[in-house]
This record gives sequence, C-alpha cells and structure tokens, in this order.
Amino acid sequence: MTTLRIVTLFALAAVAEIGGAWLIWQSVRENRGWLFAALGVIALGAYGFIAAFQPDAHFGRVLAAYGGVFVAGSLAWGIVVDGFRPTVWDYVGSAVALLGAAIIILAPHATTTEA
Repeated sequence: MTTLRIVTLFALAAVAEIGGAWLIWQSVRENRGWLFAALGVIALGAYGFIAAFQPDAHFGRVLAAYGGVFVAGSLAWGIVVDGFRPTVWDYVGSAVALLGAAIIILAPHATTTEA
C-alpha cells in the first residue's frame, strides 16, 4: 500500500506542478491572460502540499526523486497537451530519470537517529 501511495502522490504532484507551470507559460508566452497565471500559482502551491504528504520524512530525497518524475511527466504533458513529438533520446532519458527516481525513493534506507 505504501508504494501505491508514493506513486499516487508523485503522479498528483506532477500534474499540479507541470500543469501549474504550463498555465503560467500560457499566460506569459501565449498571452492567455492573468487568470491562467493565477490558476498556475494555485496549482504550484498545491504541488508543495501534495509533496509534503509523501511518507518519506526527508525533503531532499523526496524532491530528488520527484525530479525524475518531473522529467517523464513533462514529456508526457508535452505529448498529450501540446502535440510534442519526443525523440528516442527523450524516451531513453525519461526512462533513466524514472529509474533514478525509483532507486532513490524505493530503495531500503537505514533508519538513523541524529545526536
């Protein structure tokens, strides 16, 4: 169940962060108006809260692993929303990033106490 929770939270965080950044991009680069920017800021704020619900207590580890999810999620967003056509190297890089994220977040970690 923990792995399902981790994956679900990463997916929700990806949608919030990538969607928020996309909304701001649309506002600024595509002149879609300030409503898009405001919604983007709200989505980016939601991303921060979603990430905080990860079961791992280490901020750095969660954000490092999220980096791999962000790489793959950004390419997927581009394909679905913007009609982006990735190269084979985009797919390879995305797979490597996801593998790295999985290693970081799912590998066994020793519990340590700090003095």
